Amino acid sequence: MENYFDSQREQIFKNVQVLIYVFDISSKEKDRDMQYFHRCIKAIEENSKDASVFCLLHKMDNIPESQREATFVERAQELTNTDTFVPILCFGTSIWDETLYRAWSAIVYSLVPNADRLNSQLCKLRELCGANEVVLFERETFLVISSAEDETLKDTQRYEKISNIMKQFKLSCARTHSTFESVEVRNGSFTAYIDGFTSNTYLMIIVTDPRVGIAATTLGLKAARPYFEKHISMTQ
Repeated sequence: MENYFDSQREQIFKNVQVLIYVFDISSKEKDRDMQYFHRCIKAIEENSKDASVFCLLHKMDNIPESQREATFVERAQELTNTDTFVPILCFGTSIWDETLYRAWSAIVYSLVPNADRLNSQLCKLRELCGANEVVLFERETFLVISSAEDETLKDTQRYEKISNIMKQFKLSCARTHSTFESVEVRNGSFTAYIDGFTSNTYLMIIVTDPRVGIAATTLGLKAARPYFEKHISMTQ
């Protein structure tokens, strides 16, 4: 860490768009941890004034459940009250639940330069396809970029579950020297269709109305794909 601030300061902290700082919430060296963090923020201010900072307060599972919310709020306030003009957003995370996945999805979403327009167009696409829900995933990580749904769904961990399933499926395809293109899952309650959408995204569509055929849905995707590829860029 000392090398980052001394001999490598400009090299490490120049032209940074996002800084992700991970704290061990159960660390016994809180003062030292905060000192390093403040030095990082100072270096970011000097070299990358437009950067965004995300703090992951990790290993929240080590905190008794009854104390987690209060502990997170207290630590987050300490970090965001830092005397700096750099925006800081905090997440409480653990590898044992969906919180880490949600945090990384939020970070990816922050890198989308036209997020509001993306959300608006996804809503229109959902209506065009007669779908209950459309979800846009980043192609390599299967992190959620954005979604549009017609109602609040109960399973708050469904994106993480879907991401894990799809990543395992892609690995299985790779072992057989096959290339994953699309997946369709159908039962008596719904049809789920996942397909490559733009050069760096996959799109999932959920349909519960049996009158909406998957052929019509894929036609809608095909029609929308060139527009999203051209106008809804994932890179700046």
